[in-house]
Amino acid sequence: MKIDVHVQILGALLVVLRPIARALLKVGIGYHEFAEAARTAFVETATKDYGLRGRPTNISRVAIMTGLTRKEVSRIRKKSQEINDKLIVRSTPLSQVLHRWHTDKNFLSESGTPTPLHFASGAVSFTDLVRTYGGDVPPGAMRTELKRIDAIEILDDGMLVPLQRVPYSTDMREKLVGGLAKIIYPAALNLVHNMESELHSERWTNLVATSKYINPTDQGRVKSISAARLEQVAENLDDLLGAYEALDEESKDGDPKSRAIGVGVFYFEEDKGETDIFA
Repeated sequence: MKIDVHVQILGALLVVLRPIARALLKVGIGYHEFAEAARTAFVETATKDYGLRGRPTNISRVAIMTGLTRKEVSRIRKKSQEINDKLIVRSTPLSQVLHRWHTDKNFLSESGTPTPLHFASGAVSFTDLVRTYGGDVPPGAMRTELKRIDAIEILDDGMLVPLQRVPYSTDMREKLVGGLAKIIYPAALNLVHNMESELHSERWTNLVATSKYINPTDQGRVKSISAARLEQVAENLDDLLGAYEALDEESKDGDPKSRAIGVGVFYFEEDKGETDIFA
């Protein structure tokens, strides 16, 4: 029975890995690079999660747990910090500017919609928005890039109007990085938490609706309706998170116990020290 479960787990993993392999091959990443990343993940996790008395797991135990040689474990542990530095995915200034334009009360109308902004004039301006949330990116460069990806409209009087609240990348590699970091990774956090939760009340929401019986002539309609409803849900949740960000603006970076939280079709939390993806 145990062997059967083991086979089922590996079969399910294979199902997940097929589309990931397809995406990696499209951007020129082959098995050996993937395998190195997988080895590093196993070594880092075994080292961090299974140590005794708060100390990292020793090399011999990591080798036993992962099936790698002690020499391989030692090599990976020495280079893991370098790998981590390369794999950090941060929220871009572009994303932050659009997100805050839709959630910061200073840039919202009385009805809660994002306010059209003059570039550098008025009580609040696009320049104010970029200087607050765009890091060191010049406002002019931010305006040019937002226009390039059709995220804003520039009216005849120079007023800037946001057209979308998420920047959609046209580059295949950027889409893959964003998808792995912002979709696959949070879903995996949800999965692991629910595996470890004994009480139903402690589990995180993870909802899926499926059907095999939609008529082909109706599938396009179902897809468009589903997209519209999910977009509305996502925007409502983004407003909710933005409201709580505003309440805790001063202390958000000071509490070591703070977590990145979010909802896809699932809820997740991430320890603050794990990555900078949701910073």
